[in-house]
Amino acid sequence: MSCRWKSSRVLQAWARPLNSEQLERRKETGCRLRPCKMALQLPDLPTLKIFSFLDAFSLLQASQVNREWNRVAENDHLWRNLCLKKWSFCNFSKCLGSQTWKQFFLKQTKQEYQMALAQPEDFIFKEATGNLGIIGPMAYLSGNGPTMGGREKSIICTVSSKHMLYAWDVQEGTMIWSSPVQQSSITHLATLPQLHLAFTVDLEGTVKVWNCQDQDALATFPVSQACFSLEVCLTKDGPFLMVGNSEGDIYTLTVPELRGVSKVHAFKYTVDLLHCSPDKKWVFASGTHQNILPRVFFTECLLKPSEGKSPLSLSIPFSSCCRACWAPRRTSRITLMYRRGSSKKTGFTTFDLMTERTGGRTVIQAHQVATFLLPVHMESPIWMGASDGNMIVFESGPYLFLFTISGHQLQRFEDHQRTIGSLWADSLHVLTTSMDDSLHVYMWEEEGRYPYLKSCCHLEHIGSDLTPSCYVSKAICDNVSIVCVVSKNRESSILVMYSLHT
Repeated sequence: MSCRWKSSRVLQAWARPLNSEQLERRKETGCRLRPCKMALQLPDLPTLKIFSFLDAFSLLQASQVNREWNRVAENDHLWRNLCLKKWSFCNFSKCLGSQTWKQFFLKQTKQEYQMALAQPEDFIFKEATGNLGIIGPMAYLSGNGPTMGGREKSIICTVSSKHMLYAWDVQEGTMIWSSPVQQSSITHLATLPQLHLAFTVDLEGTVKVWNCQDQDALATFPVSQACFSLEVCLTKDGPFLMVGNSEGDIYTLTVPELRGVSKVHAFKYTVDLLHCSPDKKWVFASGTHQNILPRVFFTECLLKPSEGKSPLSLSIPFSSCCRACWAPRRTSRITLMYRRGSSKKTGFTTFDLMTERTGGRTVIQAHQVATFLLPVHMESPIWMGASDGNMIVFESGPYLFLFTISGHQLQRFEDHQRTIGSLWADSLHVLTTSMDDSLHVYMWEEEGRYPYLKSCCHLEHIGSDLTPSCYVSKAICDNVSIVCVVSKNRESSILVMYSLHT
């Protein structure tokens, strides 16, 4: 059994009823823990220090030794550190409410365990049809990671070709809000679940922020040129929105007011890619034009610009970048996918970023740690994802591949019969959809343990309409739900919503 789910196994073991012998022992001792004679009882401080090196499963075991160890193992600081280590890419800005850090950790781990073992019959299926238009970008408004309040209600936002933004209750399969019809087509969507906000950009370059409750947008910002990238960033100084346009400019705006903080001219061409690092220290910007070298900015310089000074940045010497992924748990590591030459060979290169003081000033350094080209016979991928910083996942034809960043193939999955049309990945999940409207769920093993990526569940959309899809289907998920878009005709999409039985 995978080590990833041991904590949940312990949870299940604890939930079993006690037998008569165990009940009698508990009456005799007055405690569920057996007394343990120890030659030396360590003070709390060194015990706490020792326990800080344990993983969650070992900490649960240690808590069963005696009363003193149980008391120390319940320490909130220990469980908070385990949460930050496991979900460092998440922002724990919300209060725990009535939960302790231990309760939060075990509940989230149990949800991951349930998703990993889920089969088609474990999901409640909902389908939204009608005149929805063609559904474009979508994102979870409720978050697609750990939620501090323990809320299991999944809310998703979708953009429609009808110039509208929708919000959906995934568990109920119902639309709960829609925006007024916009003057121009919405092209990009981003969400900030911590503040329950959605951000849109339209063809005319108008940026808007919505709370998905009121009819009108909370604020509007005109960029004037067409925008091609949108990234929301929740930092220690508050939330900010970054927008890249066709002139090569990057705008940084306050949230929710959308007041201009800075404007940086990054390239001569379109800013197609804009990604904040998981720790919000770096901002990666690039275009897909062959003459563009990607740039990495020190985020603080965009948020607190100095008059007359250019923001601290570095050009990465790799042109023709088409995708980029930060490593969720190695927050200064980024992997780029690029295509070069007349044959458009696909390659991957990985860099570690750092700042250092040189000659009385701070500079950014990029250290290339690995690079490789895919074999000529392999069909070029379109999508990619990253895990612990040492592995990347991408599709090629009907197959899903897992490679090391140095180019060693670890796994090849054959769960689809037809070409994989889309791939979505976060720090826990990988979802693939095929041209036959099937969807497959994978989950990363914890801390890069073998077998690294686990094949979990295959879902097929079998509706009343057997017509092949006109557009590539796509899917995203959180810990308790999966949402997939299927388009059977050129006028309207179907929103397919799966939620786990609770």
